[in-house]
Amino acid sequence: MTTREGSLEAPTRHPIDWKNPEYYDEGKIQAEMERIFDICHGCRRCVSLCNAFPTLFDLIDEGPTGELDGVPREKFQGVVDNCYLCDMCYMVKCPYVPPHPWNVDFPHLMLRAKANEFRTGKLRHPVRDRFLSSTDRNGKLATIPIVVHAVNASARSRPLRALGEKVMAIDKDAWLPAYSPRPFRSHAPESKPYPVKDGERAPGKVAIYATCYVNYNEPGIGHDLLKILDHNEVPYVMVPKESCCGMPKLEQGDLESVAALKEKNIPVLAKLAWEGYAIVTPVPSCTLMYKQELPLMFPEDEDVRLVRDAMFDPFEYLMARKRDGFLRTEFPRPLGKVAYHIPCHTRVQKMGPRTREALESVPGTEVLVIERCSGHAGTYGVKAEFHETALKIGRPVFRQIAEFAPDYFASDCELAGHHIADGLGEGKGKAQLKHPLTLLRMAYGLPD
Repeated sequence: MTTREGSLEAPTRHPIDWKNPEYYDEGKIQAEMERIFDICHGCRRCVSLCNAFPTLFDLIDEGPTGELDGVPREKFQGVVDNCYLCDMCYMVKCPYVPPHPWNVDFPHLMLRAKANEFRTGKLRHPVRDRFLSSTDRNGKLATIPIVVHAVNASARSRPLRALGEKVMAIDKDAWLPAYSPRPFRSHAPESKPYPVKDGERAPGKVAIYATCYVNYNEPGIGHDLLKILDHNEVPYVMVPKESCCGMPKLEQGDLESVAALKEKNIPVLAKLAWEGYAIVTPVPSCTLMYKQELPLMFPEDEDVRLVRDAMFDPFEYLMARKRDGFLRTEFPRPLGKVAYHIPCHTRVQKMGPRTREALESVPGTEVLVIERCSGHAGTYGVKAEFHETALKIGRPVFRQIAEFAPDYFASDCELAGHHIADGLGEGKGKAQLKHPLTLLRMAYGLPD
């Protein structure tokens, strides 16, 4: 065993060996959990990140020996269930990630355990989990005319929500997104024929991968992105065909479904990448899926690597255009005080605080940056067994916003934004929830 306390090198990631039968071997999974949990117990740096680590440390501290050997192995599942694969422990906190010889990759160990749980049919709420992770299918069904109104009314009905908690274990008080009767992709205007101006840091034309959420739930975010691109004379196209990125399935450990979605999306996206488009995705988790998780699942796939290298967060792209001298920087409308929450899946993309940079460039704007998890974490925050914990995780975020008393609060992840609004309650005062793209569109003085 090495005596090195930590690593000064940048974190590196090993491919996910999910096609190897040993990946699903319960004995090997448990042995690796014992190894890594014991290292985590001796360090405890990550205790404030989420509920997975407090769950582990409480099990150890309340056991008869005060060490990992006093924890019944069947209780390890509670740690796995509380990990929502935010990746913050790996990218920000842990000093023992590769290339350190201890080779600690806590989130991908949790993914391995989730994958085994899914494959062996041990999910506690399989119907709910499959429903929550089928975002594309749900969106297509829910946005059928007439159906959409019934679905949205059901989400607001207290008796139906109470029934849903009993039957589906979806918390009756958790915020659920409404569905739009006009999906974004079917109503996105065509781009004007602007000339392509490629820069050193970013291509001069964009392909929009809308994401399930923007397409079916909040198309206004997508329209704001298009207005910003149009204002800066960037020609764009919509990705001709798109399916869910696969992140919701990954979070459930359903790796075969992730692979099936990859086969639908990657050929289309790779063609656009070959044609020189920047592929822009307005939801951080979707961007991360293509930048990190799919390349780790399919390390030998050239098209996956090509898409990874062409994929941009919206503000990563816009700030690259600014550095290349192609972004308009006249903002006639100040934004006042903005509380900006950086989602975990934005932070781990290693691109720097690009959204903050954009908002701070607006004259008459004061930005409070909050670098803590909101607690929503994809589907975690709406599950009945985790909703109160999700609110507890988010309380430091809620408190900072309430004390700042902003005009607006925002997050690149709109799900996190709504969870924050839910946690703030009356504490939000006059503050309005706006997506950062909406704020930038407003700052440019562009119409709604």
